[in-house]
This record gives sequence, C-alpha cells and structure tokens, in this order.
Amino acid sequence: MKKTQLLVLLCSAVVLSFSFAWQGTKDAPPSLRMALLKYNGGGDWYANPTALPNLARFCNDQLNTAFDTEYEEVAVGSAELFNYAFVHMTGHGNVVFSEAEAENLRNYLLGGGFLHIDDNYGMDKYVRVAMKKVFPDKEFVELPFEHEIYHQKFNFNSGPPKVHKHDDKPAQGFGILHEGRLVCFYTYESDIGDGWEDEDVHNDPPAVRLKALQMGANMIQYIFQQ
Repeated sequence: MKKTQLLVLLCSAVVLSFSFAWQGTKDAPPSLRMALLKYNGGGDWYANPTALPNLARFCNDQLNTAFDTEYEEVAVGSAELFNYAFVHMTGHGNVVFSEAEAENLRNYLLGGGFLHIDDNYGMDKYVRVAMKKVFPDKEFVELPFEHEIYHQKFNFNSGPPKVHKHDDKPAQGFGILHEGRLVCFYTYESDIGDGWEDEDVHNDPPAVRLKALQMGANMIQYIFQQ
C-alpha cells in the first residue's frame, strides 16, 4: 500500500471516530477540539483569536456538541492536522503552501477532514492559488442556496450572512467537492469569523453576530452528518 493511501485511510478512521462522538452528554468532559490553520507566506493566520472559542460555546449550547472552548493551532504540513475534524483558516494577506504541505492538506481532506476558509479581507487571490496546489484538478464552485450546509438547524435562504462591508459585494459561499462530498467551504465577502469574535472587538450588532454563529453551527452540524 502506498504511503498516501495509508494516510488517507488513517485520516478516515480518525474522522469516522469523531462522527460517533460529536455530541456530548450533560456535564461530560469535552471530547472534540477545533483547530486554526497555521500557514506560511506572511498572512495573519492568527487573526480573530476569540472566534473559535465563541463558536465552540455556541455549538455546545445549540447542538449539544462536546467541543473544548480552547482551540489548537496546527501547521498545514503537520501530522497533527489529522487529529481534527474541523479546521478553520483565516487572514488578510498572502498564503503559501509548499508541495509537502499541499500534499498533507490534500490527504487530510480526502480522508474525511474539513477545511473552512474565511477571507478576512485581502486573502482571496492568494488562497485560490494555494488551494489550486492542493487540488490541481479541482475548482472552487459557488454552492447553490439550496445546498444542505445552508439548511441545517438554521436556514440561510440567501447563502452565507454578510457581516462586514469589505468591497460591498454580496457574501458568497464556494466549495471544493470530492466524489460529491464537500471537503472545503470558502466564505467570501462575508467575514463570518469576525462575527464569531467577542462583541467588543468589532462592535457588530447582536443580530449580525447571531447570524454568523448560526452559520458556523450549520457548518459543524453538516460536516459531522454529511
């Protein structure tokens, strides 16, 4: 068996184990942890430090998930990537993947992992090039509003919510699919991660923050049930 095939099988086993344990019981210790993707190129991959803890709390409350409210930082080329069913990526600038990093991320996604990319404004032209290295034969496609990711516990009939103005374009949700499975969800002109942050960071209205958190919860519910 080739090394790549073995890695994919191992990742499949890890993510399959998550699918049976994503929901917890009252007072049980957390069994899952979200991860923030650390990448090279100079972009601020570490942006929005309060986003994932707030999303974890919201999902635990609304979906009865078992997430730790502390997240991990994981490098794109690290074997530790395979320990997480949900990995979040954000930033404002450049993104560079080496060949080895691209292969590692590809194996993770093909094996059952899921990557959410959120353009925090300014990373679009870079992340598209980086993801093309991960999947040379695939393209980002805009997901129709009828896609299941928009219709989990919460309904979003017009796609992802618009949190910040940016270039004043409508928010869009793009995906990379493998054999019909959504492996990467890319929110553009939405800035959903800013909506997950503590209220005093951006002073977004409560209704806007709620929509952002609800869309995040939809992602979590979708990836564990797809």
